[in-house]
Amino acid sequence: MPKRTDIKSVMVIGSGPIVIGQAAEFDYSGTQACRVLREEGIRVILVNSNPATIMTDPEMADATYIEPISTPILEQIIAKERPDALLPTLGGQTALNAAMALGEAGVLKKYNVELIGASLEAIDRGEDRELFKKVVEEAGAESARSDIAHSLEEVDKIAEKFGYPLVVRPSFTMGGLGSGIAHDEEELHRIAGAGIHYSPTDEVLIEEGIEGWKEYELELMRDKKDNVVVVCPIENVDPVGVHTGDSITVAPVFTLTDREYQKLRDIGIAIIRGVGVDTGGCNIQFAINPNTGRIIVIEMNPRVSRSSALASKATGFPIAKIATKLALGYTLDEIQNDITQSTPASFEPTIDYVVTKVPRFAFEKFPGADPTLTTSMKSVGEAMALAGNFQESLGKAMRSIDKRHMSFSWDGDKPSAQEVDELLDAIKVPTEHRYLQIQRALWGGATEQQIFDATKIDPWFIRQFELINETALEIKGAEKLSRKLLKKAKLAGLSDLQIAHLRRLGDEGENTIRELRWSYDLRPVFKTVDTCAAEFDAVTPYYYSCYADESELRPREREAVIILGSGPNRIGQGIEFDYTCVHAVQELGKDYDTIMVNCNPETVSTDYDMSDRLYFEPLTFEDVLEIYEAEKKMGPVKGVIVQLGGQTPLSLAARLKAAGVPILGTTPESIDLAENRELFGEVLKKAEMNAPRYGTALSLDEAREAAHNIGYPVLVRPSYVLGGRGMEIVYDDAQLRKYVDRALKEAQADTVVSGRLPSPLLIDKFLQDAVEIDVDALFDGEELYIGGIMEHVEEAGVHSGDAACTLPPSTLSDDQIRRLREGTYAIAKGCGVQGLINVQYAFMANTLYVIEANPRASRTVPFASKATGVALAKAAARIMAGETIQQQRDNDLLLPHGDGGDIRRGQQVAVKESVLPFKRFRTPLGKTVDVLLGPEMRSTGEVMGFDRDFPHAFAKSQLAAYDARKAQRPAYAGGLPTSGNVFISVNDTDKRQLPLFAARLVELGFNIWATEGTASVLRRYGIDSKIVDKISVRMDSDPDDPITTYHAEGSVGKNVVQLIEEGAIDLILNTPNSRGSRSDGYAIRSAAIAADLPQFTTMTEFSAVLMAIEAVRNNDYQIMSIQDHSKQLFELESRE
Repeated sequence: MPKRTDIKSVMVIGSGPIVIGQAAEFDYSGTQACRVLREEGIRVILVNSNPATIMTDPEMADATYIEPISTPILEQIIAKERPDALLPTLGGQTALNAAMALGEAGVLKKYNVELIGASLEAIDRGEDRELFKKVVEEAGAESARSDIAHSLEEVDKIAEKFGYPLVVRPSFTMGGLGSGIAHDEEELHRIAGAGIHYSPTDEVLIEEGIEGWKEYELELMRDKKDNVVVVCPIENVDPVGVHTGDSITVAPVFTLTDREYQKLRDIGIAIIRGVGVDTGGCNIQFAINPNTGRIIVIEMNPRVSRSSALASKATGFPIAKIATKLALGYTLDEIQNDITQSTPASFEPTIDYVVTKVPRFAFEKFPGADPTLTTSMKSVGEAMALAGNFQESLGKAMRSIDKRHMSFSWDGDKPSAQEVDELLDAIKVPTEHRYLQIQRALWGGATEQQIFDATKIDPWFIRQFELINETALEIKGAEKLSRKLLKKAKLAGLSDLQIAHLRRLGDEGENTIRELRWSYDLRPVFKTVDTCAAEFDAVTPYYYSCYADESELRPREREAVIILGSGPNRIGQGIEFDYTCVHAVQELGKDYDTIMVNCNPETVSTDYDMSDRLYFEPLTFEDVLEIYEAEKKMGPVKGVIVQLGGQTPLSLAARLKAAGVPILGTTPESIDLAENRELFGEVLKKAEMNAPRYGTALSLDEAREAAHNIGYPVLVRPSYVLGGRGMEIVYDDAQLRKYVDRALKEAQADTVVSGRLPSPLLIDKFLQDAVEIDVDALFDGEELYIGGIMEHVEEAGVHSGDAACTLPPSTLSDDQIRRLREGTYAIAKGCGVQGLINVQYAFMANTLYVIEANPRASRTVPFASKATGVALAKAAARIMAGETIQQQRDNDLLLPHGDGGDIRRGQQVAVKESVLPFKRFRTPLGKTVDVLLGPEMRSTGEVMGFDRDFPHAFAKSQLAAYDARKAQRPAYAGGLPTSGNVFISVNDTDKRQLPLFAARLVELGFNIWATEGTASVLRRYGIDSKIVDKISVRMDSDPDDPITTYHAEGSVGKNVVQLIEEGAIDLILNTPNSRGSRSDGYAIRSAAIAADLPQFTTMTEFSAVLMAIEAVRNNDYQIMSIQDHSKQLFELESRE
């Protein structure tokens, strides 16, 4: 069946901001879909609220709208663009829910838009638990016994019937949000109560617990002719009870017999037919009872899923691309396999290597959060590795995680019998450290049976851990390292660094081991991912390393540029860095052979047809150096780019250069000038610029002395942030002592002298009430091009990754912009930047301070690029390869005359807002951790509001961020309320501005509720408010202490937390007293998050809210595609 001819234009919905459970994988699948549609000559209209994605790049679609994914705005776009069809199966749960909502609202019918990829009925059969159970039964399989409940009474009845443990799953949520395993009544009530709240239909499914069973997944595809292929079977190493996203997973499956696998296949195929997915992919999860062999189907997603990216990268079979072609009416036998170019896509992929995925967590960002891994996903990223066997593949994946102390280690003495007992107890609970604990227990002499009894991890995997352990101990004890033994270590996945530690040579010994290995001529070879176990030739150079005999690399003619990617996503280093890498590949590919190195399967950069060659390898010094050495033999290499992938590749720069690798763009010495405190101070001194006063300290006395010299409040942070509670604003000696004590305790493992820290603390003057500004700029050694000047909406002290910011800046004068421009020029020239630089400034009482400079692409580059219509990273890549800014102006990559720092009349305003994952992180008792924004970044993603002026753009950014939180409640309008009850509680310094705000709220028709102190200030200004009881919880005390309530005279007799829980409050302004992050607002903020209320903790942001409320009320948003916006900017420029 050839392609349909009646579809001329398609609207694709993206997945919105990155949240836990829905990450960059959907940028990858959406980007692939757009590319396929355009190759087929179809006009593509793309809608997504996340500016950090490649998908929202102007060349990916014909009309790109960075807008909130909400029904009224989607309708406005459909009315303007009139697409023939809507493709919602590539944007995760968000896009699926948005399509359902458009269907229910009658929008699709009104504008005659056909849903392709999956029908509303098929989506329902896959998503609706009851309908899906019927499908499973008809397929001859069984689901877990379960029942639906809408209230706690119904929940208790089900518990009587099934007994414990029970799994709770809310309907229509993503990434397992609100789900959990209950082992007793108290846990059941807590989890199910929250689940009923999170489900848009107030419904939870309670099912029998199958903890400790084995979990598998199949990725399937089906076409209109009923051809079905299994793309990839995946096995979870962790047993059921840990969400797939948080488990180590492997492909192919290891612990199934052929007969068992055949059975899963048959069930999978019957289910995809029963649900009726006939143009695309789906993923089905199974559990198998290892004792009886009973198979249970857990669930299916009738769309391209999170694991589809993993399966595509693991097999070289591009699921999203093929799904898009199927949606257009092709069948699998008509689609050619990209990699072999000789087999059709109806040919199932086979793999002759092992793929391992390891999750990356960020618990250190959420002190107090429960680290237990359950059915609700908590990981923020993942790394994947390919190798010849499981041990090698696991070792490579673990070192790809790029986090200290997260690989197996045999340092120190052998664990004692007592420690082994403690470890055997600890591993009963799955946490991010469980595998390291298993390895230590085995080293200490625990038996494989003991490990199995504690974890229920399949004995085959435990055997592998034991073999790795035996190899390590053999190396530790050997008299000398023979070639045979070193090769054995490599096949067991041990890195040069781990071997150096085993030989008691410390970190420095890594070079010694490498030299020994090279003297034995022991190097990895590179193999191709070919989808067919080497049966056909692979056309696409997509490589992985392993220790074997034969290399499959091919010589090349052109000069090559190697680009190092950003590794696994984590908080503080996300998809934005993948965006800059992809831009560099696209641009440099015109003149050079581009070679991409990365280990993150979720990304566009690890798509095998982005760069000329792709190495799916860890970003460690050892692995990168081997790639460089191998490529040098294949053809000329111009150099390596390390400044686009965030901190991970940047930290390799100096060592690579020392090893003789040419670094393009900003040199390692220049990187040091900006990264090293003392050196950067010199640069600023020469340029006659101010930095906040600072000092360094190695002990409590030194810290106290520095703080007194500088004057409180101060910002304290470790010099090499190893995660942990990094930064804190400290207001007095008592708080400083607490901070230093905690730092000493954390450092105990590495210190020699007690009472002194291994590396200094940095202590800065904290600029209170300052306006913070981010500047992204390009510099070629002579000329500066400002990419964008972003003004933060929140005051200084909120990390730039968490603050809302606006471009162009809303309150800076021409004179202030001139000073920023001159300052950025001086810093870029002083540091010797060649390429991108990001500088953070603060204006305090009109004095300009430099907070810090990053001599690399920053996370704001994609946002600035979209807002200014200029691809900054493309220009940067050319400048790093030795070109000038003037050349980029001439070839239309940059504006012909001005730059992103000029503000033009009639220019659209863009506002970036962050999306935070607090819902996922709770204390063991189920309270959310504190949500106050501070100097440490905690957001996982961002959205952009784009409109004619600041109030409209800000309102859209709130709506988009809100839609992300509310992705589960499609019917909910979301965003800012236009009437209702506002609760206000502000600290003393903010009481001055309060009357103006309050008067405006009353004018807008809101009722004000306040605590007694705030109410009395308002009364003096003649503004009425209702008084609520004050609550006091000191957060340094135990979070479970009872809340004390002070009953105020004339109050409504309830405190605000009770009112929030009853749904009486619609909007919250709560600025905490400046005593660190833990103050009495905690209870209020945590209740507001649970209730999904918009809440603001700074006056500056609240003033923006007041303006935005009016825009929401008028509902007169304007939509403009970024293609039109870019054209408009170039026109405005040529007119001037």
